Amino acid sequence: MIIKIDNTTEIDTDRDLSSEERHILQKLFGWKTLVDSVAQFRQKKESALFVGWNNSGPVRESEALALVIQQLEKELRLRLKK
Repeated sequence: MIIKIDNTTEIDTDRDLSSEERHILQKLFGWKTLVDSVAQFRQKKESALFVGWNNSGPVRESEALALVIQQLEKELRLRLKK
């Protein structure tokens, strides 16, 4: 999956994220539609990073994952404004 961050930056999830990060990202896509605040989304993100993939333990947030999460937060803010 290609995620466009801005006019010059794209994240290729197959190339730029580990399998553990992709699993966490799947969870965050779901949470982005369900949470009621950015703070709640961030709490879910921290929990997902701590628990890891299939309870495998903490996952370190790469620069690429951080960019995608920032983009998800922007999209969440837009949803919450409506």
